[in-house]
Amino acid sequence: MYEIVLQTEDLRKQFGGPGGIVAVDRIDLSVRRGEVFGFLGPNGAGKTTAIGMLLGLLQPTSGRVELFGQPVTPRHVAALRQVGSLVGAPAMIPGFTALQNLHVLAGLHPDVDERRVDEVLEIVGLAEAANRRVKGFSLGMKQRLGLAVALLHRPELLILDEPTNGLDPAGMREIRELLQTLAGAGATVFLSSHLLHEVEQVCDRVAILNRGRVVAQGEVSLLLGDQAVVRACVPNPVAAAQALRQLDGVTEIESNGSYVHVKGVSSEAVNLHLVQHRIIPSELTSGRPDLENVFLELTR
Repeated sequence: MYEIVLQTEDLRKQFGGPGGIVAVDRIDLSVRRGEVFGFLGPNGAGKTTAIGMLLGLLQPTSGRVELFGQPVTPRHVAALRQVGSLVGAPAMIPGFTALQNLHVLAGLHPDVDERRVDEVLEIVGLAEAANRRVKGFSLGMKQRLGLAVALLHRPELLILDEPTNGLDPAGMREIRELLQTLAGAGATVFLSSHLLHEVEQVCDRVAILNRGRVVAQGEVSLLLGDQAVVRACVPNPVAAAQALRQLDGVTEIESNGSYVHVKGVSSEAVNLHLVQHRIIPSELTSGRPDLENVFLELTR
């Protein structure tokens, strides 16, 4: 039996009163302990508004949020003591060093000592920059420092909004590996991101939000499916698609530019069938759908 650490039920947020803008429309989320949960959606889908309600920053119009079985609203924030978050650009004292900023914030947590401050700087890769003033930090370094702040009090749940913003590919990989390590040690990560390739590699399950509604939720492997897609570049995709509809086993055909995409059969079967119909592919590839294709299909 999975232990649920974050749950929403019928969560809704409308701005402007009756007839106003519905930013989040009755979403149900369920996040299990120890997993990395991806929260995806195009710009304007309602992700930031939803996260605001998860963190008790916004009052839901209706529905509820629970963290560790306790309700969360702007008036009920006790459960947030077990939560670390990074939302937007982290606010720091520009004239202070990274170390000084962390010491100031550590004062808010009686059980956080100097050893933990040094530890989180090492974890996020800022140990060598500990005595540099934050005003000279790049955007990526500021994101790392914000993540260090979120980790200070050893939270059981991390809620992160675009944590790799401003990082180079090596930095993204480091953060991805860090999130997987934290989850392996028992922490739970709620990750909002638009970097679909990153999410596909690091997340156990995802929810895809579009126009305020969850349009898909589940394990990444199940959303992607295990059916290969054969992609053939042909002179006349329309004629190729018509011919391939006669091939046994084909479950789906789509023409796109110079290509025809076929599901349900092998690349060898596609190639043989096209050649028999005097259609010679100049390119033929086979692969599993990626999260980007699923995302675009669901949010089209």
